[in-house]
Amino acid sequence: MSEQEGVPGEGPYDLAVIGAGIVGLAVAREFLRRRGGARVIVVDKEQAVGRHQTSHNSGVIHRGVYYRPGSLKARLCVEGAQLMEEFCDEHAVPYERCGKLIVAVTEAELARLDELEARGRANGVPGLRRLGAGQIADVEPECAGLGALHSPATGIVDYGAVAEALAAELRAAGAVLALGTEITAMTRSGGHTVLRHGAGSVRAGWAIVCAGLWSDRLATASGASADPRIVPFRGGYLQLAAGQRQVVRGMVYPVPDPELPFLGVHVTRHVGGHVLLGPTALLVAARDAYNLRTVRVRDVAATLTWPGTWEVGKRFWRTGLHEMRMASSRAAFVRACARYVPAIEGMRLDRGTFSGVRAQAVGRDGQLLDDFAISHTPGATHVRNAPSPAATSSLALARELVDSYELTRAT
Repeated sequence: MSEQEGVPGEGPYDLAVIGAGIVGLAVAREFLRRRGGARVIVVDKEQAVGRHQTSHNSGVIHRGVYYRPGSLKARLCVEGAQLMEEFCDEHAVPYERCGKLIVAVTEAELARLDELEARGRANGVPGLRRLGAGQIADVEPECAGLGALHSPATGIVDYGAVAEALAAELRAAGAVLALGTEITAMTRSGGHTVLRHGAGSVRAGWAIVCAGLWSDRLATASGASADPRIVPFRGGYLQLAAGQRQVVRGMVYPVPDPELPFLGVHVTRHVGGHVLLGPTALLVAARDAYNLRTVRVRDVAATLTWPGTWEVGKRFWRTGLHEMRMASSRAAFVRACARYVPAIEGMRLDRGTFSGVRAQAVGRDGQLLDDFAISHTPGATHVRNAPSPAATSSLALARELVDSYELTRAT
């Protein structure tokens, strides 16, 4: 069996994975590694793998600095980073341990840096060290601040290339990749999960749903609660023009706002040598709003009719205004990065832009879900929230999901 360009076979399959992003592909791989010869199908509405969050992100291999000790994010990020590097080594996917600085530029940020340092040490972040103002330039000569955390093991990779390598491994193992197939309904019948699409249906013993920006819709289609709902936030990036002096050796991040699940605009040198600034985090009118002019009525209605959206707006309206300013002004965007890398303000930018859309789960009460969220309906396991560091954690998260599937089936 191999990738299918047309209508997938009805099955039955042992497992159907909905979503051919990095998490869905990793789940299919983990299942086949445990059950060689199993019949597995990966279904996605797009014509290629990794078309959304997988290939529209900063490309960072995180090490676990930010995440609450004991959370799924903390545990799976630390484990997942190691697994990701091993996978890249095995499949000749380029990556680099270029390191990351998290820089405090105010006294208030220094206090928050203390908390990040405590989290990082509790999570076992390798090589983590605290830097004073005079030590920052030893790591990043163009960087300035009152203090910083240095994570030398943090890396950079092209997760789109990782997804392609995962897909190639799955094809070689006999999995079916049914691309261009949009699932519209899920039911349980006769011991099978039935996935309906425009040209028929697919039957499987179980389904694991890793649908990212559309995860809530497939969950509710199979009988789950509407809470939480996905609310899309567009992350915009700028790129420094080529041919200029090196401004960063690795990555430089601000100290994040502890009230928000976003890490702030950062400066990142990629494996190809180009440098990105961003991302922003702007509420948008479509779940695929890579262009700000993209508006989808269904997505707008889903966002505006959700009580949690309005609660988020009440709490973070000042943040929203700031994000709107950066979305409309390159100068404001650059100034945000120049707070901790001043040289950027005098550098040339590429005319083009790059963007991603974050699938942020928002509770009915306005809570921005921060940790990974996994739930079940009859015959299916659902990933209801998998924001960053989901790409870093994907191979470890796949283990967690297959473990959860096996436990649920056993009971």
